[in-house]
Amino acid sequence: MGATTIKPQPEKLEAVVIRFVGDSGDGMQLTGTQFTDTSAMFGNDIATFPNYPAEIRAPQGSLYGVSGYQVHIGSVEVSTPGDAVDLLVAMNPAALKTNLYALKPGHTLIVDIDSFNKKNLEKAEYTSNPLEDGSLDNYRVIEVDMTSLTKEALKDVAGLDTKSISRSKNMFSLGMIYWMYNRSTEYTIDFFNKKFKSKPHIVEANTKVLMAGYYFAETLELIPNSYTISPAKMPSGTYRIIMGNTATAWGFLAAAEKSGLELFLGSYPITPATDILHELVKHKHFGVKAFQAEDEIAGITSAIGAAFAGDLAITTTSGPGLALKGEAIGLAIMTELPLVIVDVQRGGPSTGLPTKTEQSDLLQAMYGRNGESPLIVIAASTPANCFNFAYEAARLALEHMTPVILLTDGYIANGSAPWKIQTVAEMPEIKSNRITEVKEDWHPYDRDEKTLARNWAVPGTPGLEHRIGGLEKDAVTGNISYDPKNHEQMTQIRAEKIERVKFNIPDLETEFANEGDLLVIGWGGTYGSLHSAVKQMNELGHKNIGYAHFNYINPMPKNTEEVLSKFKKILVCELNSGQFASLLKIKYSKFDFYQFNKVQGLPFANEDLIEKFKSLV
Repeated sequence: MGATTIKPQPEKLEAVVIRFVGDSGDGMQLTGTQFTDTSAMFGNDIATFPNYPAEIRAPQGSLYGVSGYQVHIGSVEVSTPGDAVDLLVAMNPAALKTNLYALKPGHTLIVDIDSFNKKNLEKAEYTSNPLEDGSLDNYRVIEVDMTSLTKEALKDVAGLDTKSISRSKNMFSLGMIYWMYNRSTEYTIDFFNKKFKSKPHIVEANTKVLMAGYYFAETLELIPNSYTISPAKMPSGTYRIIMGNTATAWGFLAAAEKSGLELFLGSYPITPATDILHELVKHKHFGVKAFQAEDEIAGITSAIGAAFAGDLAITTTSGPGLALKGEAIGLAIMTELPLVIVDVQRGGPSTGLPTKTEQSDLLQAMYGRNGESPLIVIAASTPANCFNFAYEAARLALEHMTPVILLTDGYIANGSAPWKIQTVAEMPEIKSNRITEVKEDWHPYDRDEKTLARNWAVPGTPGLEHRIGGLEKDAVTGNISYDPKNHEQMTQIRAEKIERVKFNIPDLETEFANEGDLLVIGWGGTYGSLHSAVKQMNELGHKNIGYAHFNYINPMPKNTEEVLSKFKKILVCELNSGQFASLLKIKYSKFDFYQFNKVQGLPFANEDLIEKFKSLV
């Protein structure tokens, strides 16, 4: 009787960080997305970070053409895509050269050795082959002739050209990772069947290569057993993985439904905001009217027209587009119409770093217009809560009759995370100032005593005819007025109207400590990094460090000064040169603010934050 081989039980891990990197044509974004979705179906907590070049198709094998997708999955709370990587999958020398720094010593590197030829090594500026010169001795290297094995797996599949066969190798790497981390291939095979249902040969090819990679990993002596990450403990409910831009679009859909208004989007495509337009176009059955304009100015002015006509009106853009929209935003402020401007921030100035993240549009959002022109500025902080803050932006615009700028950024817009599905019934009430019946002595600039929001009269309603435009208004009738005192009065009213918004937003709360030696402050998309780093400091015994995150920038929460006063030192962390710190210094000048800034097109690294916190404590 022969001996029975017993497969070792999978080793349990709390969390793992995996990065897939290759040419922009190697399908790394799809590979990462499939692994993410499969892990979400399993119940893991997740954070992702897609990182790709600005070029549609950069030169093959070039250093600046590398596309990557990082995913952090865990059975514990996951707030960031992670800093150091546990597993790096590099499809070519350029991918290895630009990403090896992130791999933890002693951890696993998978490379496609078929791509490590002389030509590709030269493109990656290697003087010797790293697979042979000993430079990778600190890592567990798994060399796979991935391209050759893919071709072998597909030799009997009809209807495939050489290029299609070669491009399927990303599924080979995915199959290997599925085996290594004890994931099912079922979800991805279902994805193939739905996406390529009219091309059965493509379904067959991708499925064959996926399973070839899976069984190949099972035979490798370098991987003696697989790993497993248990489902995370999250509040009960139905979850799905959602990207920030998708969540933003859905938040507006919910706001339109709740307010009983039709949704209008006037927009011009721009990276990284375009996916909001793409998503809303899919939902015409919800009454969405999406207009792709010829330029940024037409996009926002069409939205202003829709707001005048009684719609929930939005426009989406990024930094360069926000600059172009400045004059029209001033028009919306002067006419006091509800409008949401979404700015998905990216690296600048000018074209800058279109596919990289930054928080450098804050002062533009606050002051980038002529004249005294205050408006509401809020910021989302995670891919999932882009939904909530899109909804909140619409609520504030409608209830206060003013434009609202909603700031997100490339990091959370393209990143994804678990989102607990909400119903419209669960969302807060939205009270608009829209009137449909004529009141005695009605005037278009009659105001709510509490909020100072003016009436919203829709054109075509008998008895509610009125003038509107960019010239200064009489404080009551809305007729054009050049009276100096009236202009000053209207300027003060418009400013006071925004200031009173602080009574319609939540108070600022702190995490981990309500008072102590150090208060860490962040805003917008840095939440995950900062929350994770402060949490780690508390776990190390530093219980006197608190964290306050600002989602409401203008106005700030009414208890802000009270929160600041409870800490000895205040550190403001942001992905710019200190724009939010500047706002805090202007408004709360009696406090000293330390700064920690990064402007590299990348999110904060955990170890850098910890080092800074320790230096202040």
